[in-house]
Amino acid sequence: MQLIGNISRQAMRFGIVGLASNVVLYLLYLLFTTAGMGHKTAMTLLFAIGTLQTFVFNKRWTFGHQGLLHATFVKYLSIYSLAYLLNLTALMVFADHLGFPHQIVQGVMVVTLALMLFLLQRYWVFRAPEPAYSYPQNSLYFKTCGTNRSTHHRA
Repeated sequence: MQLIGNISRQAMRFGIVGLASNVVLYLLYLLFTTAGMGHKTAMTLLFAIGTLQTFVFNKRWTFGHQGLLHATFVKYLSIYSLAYLLNLTALMVFADHLGFPHQIVQGVMVVTLALMLFLLQRYWVFRAPEPAYSYPQNSLYFKTCGTNRSTHHRA
């Protein structure tokens, strides 16, 4: 039951961060494209800005992650790079080649990618560390190795 509560709290926080970020970024997208900026250029610029600012909020507030900044950021950038490529491909296929309105395509991609990014962040980027496993003293491992890994420390 605690796991469900934890996932619900994280999903709610992720939703708040994502909704606030995406509303502002989508409005900027509409503004930039209306002002003459190309839709792929606008998406690229705003995607980079959104990636950086959501990392800060999701790492600290959504997931309460205490892990290494560099390693976590590399994972975060990798999933957002994947999301960017999927977003760019969708705009190229559905807006440029099939003629769908780019505003609709971008709106659908925001929702689709949000779900994918939440799952990847929860279960890979900001995953809580596994608890150390302690082998019982009467286990075969302990008898053959003569030590319990979780409590053995080298001098």
